[in-house]
Amino acid sequence: MKRLLLAASAAAIAGMAQADRYVMITHTMGTDPFWPVAETGGRDAATQIGAEFEHMFAPSGDMADMARLIESATATMPDGLVVTLPDAAALGQAVASATEAGIPVITINSGEEASKELGALMHIGQSSAMAGHGAGERLLAEGPVGKALCLNHEAFNTDLVTRCQGFFDALDQPLNMIDVSNDVAQIKTRTAAALQSDQEIDTLLAIAPHTCEAAAAAVEEAGATGAVKLVCFDLSPGVLDLIEAGKVDFTIDQQPYLQAYLAVTFLNLYNTRSGMIPPEDVPSGPGFVDATNAAAVREQAGTYR
Repeated sequence: MKRLLLAASAAAIAGMAQADRYVMITHTMGTDPFWPVAETGGRDAATQIGAEFEHMFAPSGDMADMARLIESATATMPDGLVVTLPDAAALGQAVASATEAGIPVITINSGEEASKELGALMHIGQSSAMAGHGAGERLLAEGPVGKALCLNHEAFNTDLVTRCQGFFDALDQPLNMIDVSNDVAQIKTRTAAALQSDQEIDTLLAIAPHTCEAAAAAVEEAGATGAVKLVCFDLSPGVLDLIEAGKVDFTIDQQPYLQAYLAVTFLNLYNTRSGMIPPEDVPSGPGFVDATNAAAVREQAGTYR
C-alpha cells in the first residue's frame, strides 16, 4: 500500500511539473478596466484545462517595453503566447521571433491585419475598422450628425486610430480625433475643453469604458447635456448606468473575456490535439448594447463582458 501511495504521489508531482504554461501580454497602463476582464477569461480557461497562466503588461504603456516583455517571455519557452498588437511595427519583430522559436502564438484584440504574416496561428477579436464603421452607421440611422470628435486614450495604439477612422468614414467626415490620455482626470478635462472651444461638436465617440464615463462627466461639466450625443466602446457597470440614464446612446461590446478565454483554450487544443485550430480568425464582436438590452448584460459588465 505504501508503495502504491508513493507511486501515486510521484505521478501527481510529475503531472504538475508537466502542466502547460500560457503567457498573455497586453498593452495597458493598468488604468483601463477592459484588461482585468480579459485576464479573468484567460485565467478561467487555464484553470479548466489544468494549465498555468501569467498575464503581463508594461505599466509605462510604452511599446518598446511591451516588446521586451514578449522577448523575455519567449526566452522562457512557454507552451503558448497570447499577445495584443496595438502597433505591429513596434512589436512585430518580437512576435515573429517567438513564432520562429516554435512557440504557438495567438493574437487578440488588436493587430488582425499583421497577425498571420508574423506567424501567429490566428486572431481573436473584432475588426476595428468594421466596428468603427458600424458605430457610425448606427448613429446615422438615428438622425443627422453635425460634427463629431473621437476621444483616443492611447495615442500609440494604431488599432484605435483605425476604429476612429472607420467611424468617420461612415459619417463621411474627415477624421477629428484628440489624445485625451489614459488618465481619467485628464480625459474629463481635455474633453470638456474641446467642447467649450468648439460649439459645433454635437457627437463624441469614446473608445473605452473609462473614457466613456469621463466623457459623460465632461459633457455635464460643459453644460452640453442633451446637446451632445455620446457613443462608446466596451462595457462597465458605469457605462450601463449611463445608457439607462439616457446619457450614452449605445456602446459596442467586443467581449474581452471571450478573447482571452478562447485564445488559451485554442492554444491548449493546438498543443494536445495534434495542431487542432480553427481555420479562420474568430470575431468576438462588434455587438451593440443600448437601452433595449443593457439590463440583460448588467450582471456580466466588468467581469465577463
